[in-house]
Amino acid sequence: MFTIDTHTHIIPKHIPDFTKKFGYGNFIQLDHHQPGRAWMMQGEKRFREIVENCWNPELRIKEMSEHKTNVQVICTIPVMFSYDAKPQDGLEISQFLNDDIAQTFKAYPDKFLGLATVPMQDTKLAVKELERCMDMGFKGVQIGSNVNNINLGEPQFYELWEAAESLNAAILIHPWQMMGQEHMTKYWLPWLVGMPAEISRAICSMIFGGIFEKFPNLKVCFAHGGGSFLPTISRIEHGWECRPDLVAIDNPHNPKKYLGKFWVDSHVCDHKMLQYIIDLVGADKVVQGSDYPFPLGEAVPGALVRESPLSDSTKEIIMSTAAKAWLSL
Repeated sequence: MFTIDTHTHIIPKHIPDFTKKFGYGNFIQLDHHQPGRAWMMQGEKRFREIVENCWNPELRIKEMSEHKTNVQVICTIPVMFSYDAKPQDGLEISQFLNDDIAQTFKAYPDKFLGLATVPMQDTKLAVKELERCMDMGFKGVQIGSNVNNINLGEPQFYELWEAAESLNAAILIHPWQMMGQEHMTKYWLPWLVGMPAEISRAICSMIFGGIFEKFPNLKVCFAHGGGSFLPTISRIEHGWECRPDLVAIDNPHNPKKYLGKFWVDSHVCDHKMLQYIIDLVGADKVVQGSDYPFPLGEAVPGALVRESPLSDSTKEIIMSTAAKAWLSL
């Protein structure tokens, strides 16, 4: 069946030395230490080794064919967000990354759709870059689960939500800068524990901050199946019921009201969990998302949905129909 993978990451093959240019920070550079392999470097520190499918669109297309994926939605790797940079420097990095993504989806328009990155540390600059990117043919924007530890429900981001709503831009919210990671240095716990918590943090802050009330036409998708939000929604509801003085201070509505008001991707690693999120939000609010090309993502994008006991009609909704609605295709 026709398959749109809504959650994949890409990076330019060559990145300027932004640390040298700006005179501060440890901005990511690539050390191509052998053919087809590169270290993502933060200063002298190795962040992650990546391989050629992170930057080579022709190799990606070959692997897409092997994985039975028709279209990839491509966006930057979250470590590239650079929200801690000075605003104008963050804008310059965003523009560089977005121009590279645009070049890719314009060269292969039947294979790739783009989500931009924007300098969330300055909302006005973020809006300006989102507008530029939507004019270039992007379908929306990817943002982090927090911005320098400021939650997404805060008023300083209202202008961005308003712009995204008026531009009909899809929004992918991705975990990053995981809370408590300085206390979880062993066992890869920031990725195993922190990532799901970060997405729940983002959803809760947007619900309790009234974002979906103020901007009801926002088209938001939360990565990694909504993280730990959906498995703990009844606890979250119970907190809203028993301590409204702490929880319901900015939005009086039950958090369960918003189930089915946003999308989540299918990357939940388990058939029972996939069925659970479908039961909560509806199959039409679940999109195929693999986190390609990283090891913690699906080894074979789409395999979880294809091999599940779901009906063929439900699989088709997840693989394409729901994504088309989110992306306004």
